[in-house]
Amino acid sequence: MESISCKSLEAMMGLLWFMVCYLSLASSSSQAKPKAYVQSINQSSIHLNMYHVHGHGSSLTPNSSSLLSDVLLHDEEHVKALIDRLANKGLGSGSAKPPKSGHLLEPNSASIPLNPGLSVGSGNYYVKLGLGSPPKYYAMILDTGSSLSWLQCQPCIVYCHAQADPLYDPSVSKTYKKLSCASVECSRLKAATLNNPLCEKDSNACLYTASYGDTSFSIGYLSQDLLTLTSSQTLPQFTYGCGQDNQGLFGRAAGIIGLARDKLSMLAQLATKYGHAFSYCLPTANSGSSGGGFLSIGSISPTSYKFTPMLTDSKNPSLYFLRLTAITVSGRPLGLAAAMYRVPTLIDSGTVITRLPMSMYAALRQAFVKIMSTKYAKAPAFSILDTCFKGSLKSISAVPEIKMIFQGGADLTLRAPSILIEADKGITCLAFAGSSGTNQMAIIGNRQQQTYNIAYDVSTSRIGFAPGSCH
Repeated sequence: MESISCKSLEAMMGLLWFMVCYLSLASSSSQAKPKAYVQSINQSSIHLNMYHVHGHGSSLTPNSSSLLSDVLLHDEEHVKALIDRLANKGLGSGSAKPPKSGHLLEPNSASIPLNPGLSVGSGNYYVKLGLGSPPKYYAMILDTGSSLSWLQCQPCIVYCHAQADPLYDPSVSKTYKKLSCASVECSRLKAATLNNPLCEKDSNACLYTASYGDTSFSIGYLSQDLLTLTSSQTLPQFTYGCGQDNQGLFGRAAGIIGLARDKLSMLAQLATKYGHAFSYCLPTANSGSSGGGFLSIGSISPTSYKFTPMLTDSKNPSLYFLRLTAITVSGRPLGLAAAMYRVPTLIDSGTVITRLPMSMYAALRQAFVKIMSTKYAKAPAFSILDTCFKGSLKSISAVPEIKMIFQGGADLTLRAPSILIEADKGITCLAFAGSSGTNQMAIIGNRQQQTYNIAYDVSTSRIGFAPGSCH
């Protein structure tokens, strides 16, 4: 009997060790996915990998080849919509058709005027975030010009575009809930989206409409669920849009992450725990499989940045403005009067090519061509890019440095990869353009922001720049 008892005990111990090892492996496997999207974890900030849509290992690489001409066309639509909004013109109506009777599924709903918000642009950069309990992970486009975050949701009552990840299913999340029309969050939708909230009659559920100037839109239920940023950092009751009708230029992303200055933005919802600040480094398309860039939410190390005041437009208080004071080419100022730089200047993650008022751009083009034309033959214009040269981006190596200087001495010092863009085979162009019409406005595009660490310290109203190649 003693021999049998020992064997039984030995068998039980073996089974116990097997279960411990199994559970340990299962636990590590379940947490492996969020760790792949995280660069580092500490208690004062969140550090996530950021990816370029066309980068190595991107899950959002378009199924069909994306031509630069298409990117520039969408970029121009984005900028026009942005200018109209900033001019407070309220032009046009979006193509979204909010349900007139208060029901999402309404075949005969009439189109009513919408206040166009910002175009989402070409969506070059994304992060992976978890939503629900248990969390599922989704590729979400980063947008500093949007406040409301949203993603496509089953059952897609009207329409969902094709996305890289499986659709989010709120019915399987233990922590999901729709918000009512009487909720405080519902009352904040007008400020966040520029569109009035609607109320679904049967359920009293709050309906949002996020419309964009390029006719893209998302309509759905204002909701809350558990947001998972890292394996140890979560946000309960994260407010976002659960999209049931999503159409437009969103590529294969699941949705949008809003980082503008509004109470419904993800930044504001995380501010209580991590502080009202974030920083990022936008990677190039040639970055490695880990993404190459980052998005950090929380504390900012002031020693590594040069700061400039963060300015606010009273008509568009959620957007990020700064003051451009000078531009130099190869160390020489453009020779413009100081008053010519006193134009509204917006920094925007959704604009690809930097726009300058025509007089400022003409001076930049003249100074740049004067140096470049001594070494490289000029080429015909390409789309909105009118300063082009014969040669590939790799072969054109002797490029004069361009420096954009801001109030307080902060600057963006640009070299060839941020100054030029390969427009076609053997044709490379200056990645700047003049603002169309009589518009007197500058927009710092994401091509010029690439590989710079850029900090948005909302709590102290300042924007910082630090060269670092995303390290």
